[in-house]
Amino acid sequence: MLRCKEEPLGHRDEKRCCFICSICVVPVHIVCDSVGRRATEPSPMAVLERNNKILLDLTRQPWNSTCADCGAPEPDWASYTLGVFLCVNCSGMHRNLPSISKVKSIHLDHWQDSLVEAMRQRGNSVAKATYEKCVPAFIYRPQPRDCLVLKDQWIRAKYERREFTGEKGYFQQSYGADTIEATLWKKGKDNKQFLKRIFLLSHKDFTLRYFTKEDSRVPKAVIGMKELNAVFQPEKLGHAHGLQISYLQDVRTRNIFVYHENGQVIVSFFNAIRATRLAYLQKKHPTLRQSELIPQITRSCLKEGHMEKTGPTQREPFRKRWFTLCLMNRKLLYYKSPLDATELGAVFIGTQSHGYSVSEGGRRSGRGGRWHRAVTLQTPQRQFVFMCEQEQEQQEWLEAFGKVIGQPMTAEDYANEANLRRRK
Repeated sequence: MLRCKEEPLGHRDEKRCCFICSICVVPVHIVCDSVGRRATEPSPMAVLERNNKILLDLTRQPWNSTCADCGAPEPDWASYTLGVFLCVNCSGMHRNLPSISKVKSIHLDHWQDSLVEAMRQRGNSVAKATYEKCVPAFIYRPQPRDCLVLKDQWIRAKYERREFTGEKGYFQQSYGADTIEATLWKKGKDNKQFLKRIFLLSHKDFTLRYFTKEDSRVPKAVIGMKELNAVFQPEKLGHAHGLQISYLQDVRTRNIFVYHENGQVIVSFFNAIRATRLAYLQKKHPTLRQSELIPQITRSCLKEGHMEKTGPTQREPFRKRWFTLCLMNRKLLYYKSPLDATELGAVFIGTQSHGYSVSEGGRRSGRGGRWHRAVTLQTPQRQFVFMCEQEQEQQEWLEAFGKVIGQPMTAEDYANEANLRRRK
C-alpha cells in the first residue's frame, strides 16, 4: 500500500511526492506536476553536461577567459570557494591552501547547481576587486611561463596573507623601511659552494650591499641600481628558489647567484629590489609615466642556452659557450658555463638600418665542434657564426635575434652601443 506526502519544490506547478513501498518499505521520490501526473527529473549525466556548459560559457566571458593568477588562456579549473577560474598549474597551488581554496575541474568534476550559481555571481573580476585592490606597482605579477615560486607566493600573498586587500598596511611594514636586510645563500665566485651572506638594500642611496660576516663593517660589494637586474633561475641554480642578480662591474656584467629555503623570503627580497629600482628610475626619469618605467624595473632574457662559437677570423676552433640575449639592453652575452660570475664577452645588436642582420646557415671554416645548425649574425664590425645542436634551437635563436633587430633603437641604446665599442 502507498501513502503520499506532498513536499513543495519551490515551483508553483510542481510538487515532490514521497511514496513508501509496502513491500520493501523504502521511500521513493517522484516529481509530479500540479495535478499529480508523474514528471521526469534530469539524469545525473544531463545535469553534469548542463552545468559544465554553463561553466564553459562563463570562461568565454572576457573577464574569465584567462587564469585569475597567471593570465594563462582558456582556464579549465576553478576555485568554487574563491569564485575564480584557473589554469591547471595554478589550481595545483590552490590545493596547497585547502582551508581557503577548493578547486574542481570544469570538464571532469561534478558541479552542484549551487556551486555553479556561485561561480556565475562571482568570477575573476569580482575576486580581483577584492584580492588585488591595492597591489603596488613594483610587485611582480607572474606570467604563465614563470617559475613555481613566483606563482606560489603570488597566490599565497593574494588569498592566504591578503596582502593586497588594503586591510593591514602590509607594504608600509615590509617595504617602507629605508633599509631592508636579508640573509641568503650565495654561490662563490670561483667555486660551486654556497655560503651565507648578509644583503642590505638601501632606498636612501639606491644601493645593494652584501657582507661576508654579520659583524663586517665593510661590504664585500656595493651595487648601484643603475644597471642592476634580478631574475629567478631555478633550473640554472638547481634550486627552486634560485635568484640571479646581475650588474655592471668594470664595464663587464657580473652575476651573483643566491637562494633562500623559504619561498616568501626570496620573493619578498626580489620585490624589494624591484621597489628600489622603481624609486631609482622615477628619480632618474621624472617626466616618464609609471607605466613606462615598470617594464624597465627587472627584465628576463629573451633567449639563453648553449651554442658553439669561433673566433674573429673564423679559423679558430669552435668552443661551446653559454649565451644570454636580452631585448631590453640589446646585448648578447656569452660565458664559459651558465653559472660563471663574469661574462667573457658581449655583442651589441642594433637594427637592420644600422648594418645588423641575422640569417640561417653560414660558412664553417673553424676547427672542431660537433654541431652543424649555423646562425650567422652580421654586425658593422664583423660577422659571427654560431652553431646550434638542434634545428629547434637554431630557429629559436633566429627568431630571438630577429626580434631584437626589428625593435627601434632608443637614445640609451645608442649610448650603450658606443660604450661597448669603446670597451673593445
